[in-house]
Amino acid sequence: MKPELDVRRLGRTSYAEAYELQKELVEARIEERISDVLILTEHEQVITVGRGSDLEAVQGVSPPVHEVERGGEATYHGPGQLVAYAIRYLPEDRRDLHAYLRDLEESVIGVLSEFDLKAGRRKGLTGVWLGDKKIASIGVAVRRWVTYHGLALNLHTDLEAFRQFRPCGLDANVMTRLADHVDLPPTNLLGEVLLVKHFCRVFDYELPPPEPLAGGDGAGSCAGFPELPLL
Repeated sequence: MKPELDVRRLGRTSYAEAYELQKELVEARIEERISDVLILTEHEQVITVGRGSDLEAVQGVSPPVHEVERGGEATYHGPGQLVAYAIRYLPEDRRDLHAYLRDLEESVIGVLSEFDLKAGRRKGLTGVWLGDKKIASIGVAVRRWVTYHGLALNLHTDLEAFRQFRPCGLDANVMTRLADHVDLPPTNLLGEVLLVKHFCRVFDYELPPPEPLAGGDGAGSCAGFPELPLL
């Protein structure tokens, strides 16, 4: 049987609260109190700085800045962007972090293929590209072989926010969003559904049966976060 994936849809969150939730889930996964989790969210404006850069790279920006332990350089998160954090235990035969990054990229490439868009990779640059434009950024961390952090796919994202710094060390003009290539509904729901589909395909998960919505404690909710429609 395929392992089940616990999908937690948080809606819009501050980066700080989603980061704290990730850390709690990592500890729970290490202790085998939970199964693998995929967090889906959309952040208030924030810039995060990974291990590949430092705070000097984002001096003078207007959004708040968080320095975190993921790989990669500085990137932007904000409304209109689908962010996915994967809390996954890597089995002994899958402990190749480069392969894991390629699998995350493949999940996004699968999403874009649903819109008849041929996305790909750039040698030496983690992320997903449409031609010469970057549409998704990826950076992860691992603790005792449990992953956290993940990917950010630009759907309706305000690309002007990237122009305050060099995202992932690149010229801000390379950034693009899905809404500039296809017609999209106004929310992130379609992107969430397609990402879950392709994440399960790439990593060989299945989804648990939905729980009944009752008393405000149904599927799609998480402690401290609003309940959202079922995927």
